[in-house]
Amino acid sequence: MRALLEQSFRAAVAAADPLQILPAHLPPPPRGRTFVAAAGKAAASMALAAERHWPRQAPLEGLAITRYAHGLPTARVRVIEAGHPVPDAAGEAGARELLERVRALGPDDLLLALVSGGGSSLLSLPAPGVPMESLKAMTRELLRCGAPIQDINTVRKHLSAIQGGRLAAACRAPVLALIISDVTGDDPTHIASGPCAPDPSTVADAQAVLRKYGIAAPGEFSETPKPGDALFARVENRIIATARRSLEAAAAVFAAQGIAPVILGDDITGEASEVAKAMAGQARRAHRPAALISGGECTVTVRGAGGRGGRCAEFLLALAIELRGAVGVHAIAADTDGIDGSEDNAGAVIGPDSLARAAALGLDAMSLLDANDSYGFFSALGDLVVTGPTRTNVNDYRAILLA
Repeated sequence: MRALLEQSFRAAVAAADPLQILPAHLPPPPRGRTFVAAAGKAAASMALAAERHWPRQAPLEGLAITRYAHGLPTARVRVIEAGHPVPDAAGEAGARELLERVRALGPDDLLLALVSGGGSSLLSLPAPGVPMESLKAMTRELLRCGAPIQDINTVRKHLSAIQGGRLAAACRAPVLALIISDVTGDDPTHIASGPCAPDPSTVADAQAVLRKYGIAAPGEFSETPKPGDALFARVENRIIATARRSLEAAAAVFAAQGIAPVILGDDITGEASEVAKAMAGQARRAHRPAALISGGECTVTVRGAGGRGGRCAEFLLALAIELRGAVGVHAIAADTDGIDGSEDNAGAVIGPDSLARAAALGLDAMSLLDANDSYGFFSALGDLVVTGPTRTNVNDYRAILLA
């Protein structure tokens, strides 16, 4: 059962592999230069895909800013590794250089923006008057209190020199943004904080988010380009990979084994432990054999000093506790970018014997859940799923297999 679950996860990741899906979306070269501005966990693989399929005689240059350990060797686009989810000086310097080079493009050139999840922190170039250290501190607080990514990005856009459509606004050339979506709804404005997309949110919205969580603003907010602005007449934002397509690829794996796939949705959000309770109830009611498949991004509210792990492992630990060893139920939850939270695993798996095996090792599952130490639980059992960086990102993948 574990092998089948991991096979389904690999299929979900493969459906969003930039090396396979991006080439079909590349435009013809312009009369002038083409500058690649790539940002996100998939930035290096997207840039490499563009390089491999761009005409050799056509000018191509650019920068790709990605998370540490997510780089790839490229020849025409320079790769910069930087901090995620908390921005750092490497990301700030890379974003500053990227913006300067985009400003130098002319009407005969092309800005090819390659955007993927994680780009919000990797393109953290604060607006004038916003100190980077203050921006980092605010980001940590928002992450710690379990704020959904849409709220975090609403704030980031109004403190940024590059997000919320500002990258496109800084460019005189036509813009094509090819986007791998890691957010529910697949709206370009929410993916990497929409560097090339019009922003419907306002300064008042950003201020309301910080009031909601009791967090001080790190600097002065500024307004972003809005829908209907004439500048977006020369901009196209095109989604090339989504969580839904990845769930459908995983469903095909189960169907091939005679197991009925049931896609619950690609937009499931909420506190990871609460989502686990709801899905345990669905698992009890479902007809067998079946695979309950879902995507989306849960959140984790860290209590106390915090533990180790991420939202996928926390979901699974809570699910195991809710199922209480139900016969024939196995599950996987893993982040398609290969990194679940603070450690080195993509996620984990559970089976009917997970709690019993943990008890035999002297582990108290509920205590570890309360301490947000799901990594400690699954590491002790040998049930972590470790893939390393996948260099793509269409959010979390979950499958509950009912044998």
